[in-house]
Amino acid sequence: MRTRPGSRPPGEGSGPSARAAGLPPPAERGATVIPDRVVARIAAQAARTAQSRRAALPPGPSGPAAPSASAAVRSGSVRLHLTMELPYPTDIPHVCERIQRDVAERVAHLTGLRVGEVTLTVRRLVAASGAYRGRVL
Repeated sequence: MRTRPGSRPPGEGSGPSARAAGLPPPAERGATVIPDRVVARIAAQAARTAQSRRAALPPGPSGPAAPSASAAVRSGSVRLHLTMELPYPTDIPHVCERIQRDVAERVAHLTGLRVGEVTLTVRRLVAASGAYRGRVL
């Protein structure tokens, strides 16, 4: 292959290479580790957002208790467990599925981890309107 004088062959960037800069190969540089508790906090916040969007429960002091989350990170993958309140009446399976999907997408986007499983436990149902407003069922 012919090149013009002063140009670099294909595959060589204009900046110094990693070897010239004294850096070890990428595989030997290490890895970023996100602790389980950090992933759990991200998941809890994502669950709070999804809860207000999907279950029509507004966040706030008079609203439902904040969702809780736990996470187990292993080999670049995470399993999440969420616990939250939902309004009554609601289509529980549909709302839970949407919340699980929203949380999985948000956690994957923010952490770069693959979300393998999201389990959701409904702590209680909260009457959302009418004469039952504020009562727990």
